[in-house]
Amino acid sequence: MLITLPDILSADDVATARRLLANAPWEDGALSAGPQARTVKHNQQLPHGCDAATAIRQMVLAGLNRSALFFSAALPLRIFTPRINRYSGEANTYGNHIDNAIRLKALDGGGTEYVRTDVSCTVFLNDPDDYDGGELTVSDTYGTRGVKLPAGHAVLYPGTSLHQVTPVTRGQRLASFLWVQSMVRSDEQRRLLFDLDMNLLALRQREGETTEATNLTGTYHNLLRMWAET
Repeated sequence: MLITLPDILSADDVATARRLLANAPWEDGALSAGPQARTVKHNQQLPHGCDAATAIRQMVLAGLNRSALFFSAALPLRIFTPRINRYSGEANTYGNHIDNAIRLKALDGGGTEYVRTDVSCTVFLNDPDDYDGGELTVSDTYGTRGVKLPAGHAVLYPGTSLHQVTPVTRGQRLASFLWVQSMVRSDEQRRLLFDLDMNLLALRQREGETTEATNLTGTYHNLLRMWAET
């Protein structure tokens, strides 16, 4: 399931992020990659603890927290701390790869926890007109799809998917990326729940709180109760 999320960041958020990134201390993105990914990862990334990274990830997390669509699609249990990357110049591409199944997350209060990467997420920080290339291509059961979204928009796709970022041949591509451990591990089950939730929303908007809507809501929550891990 590939889902686009509009306006995770506001125009003001995006402008703030761009100001923070103007003089950011970029480093080699391969430093955070595993052995296989390191051979195809050619981009730059902000150091985890720098001021720009801290401020932008707070905006990203706040935006996701406001999004009912994100919650319905991802059913988040844990979110890996968002990172920020850049594709430009010679560090301009990330070849085909599948993300590591487990990531170790540093907690703000100290300590660590493991996050299973059920859902991958990219939040775009600049517009497609700012650069050529830089398309996120995702291959899964639905085929291969390319994604370039306006600044502030995000895309969710299964962590199991083969994906890449094509070479940026002009300008720079700026984005935040993160992973979600879902309460529902199976992508197929999440898709069924998402479809049911979206159709219930449309039914309520058209018909109001009917008996059928109430009964189907019960079905949704009983399925979620059956499949969720908390």
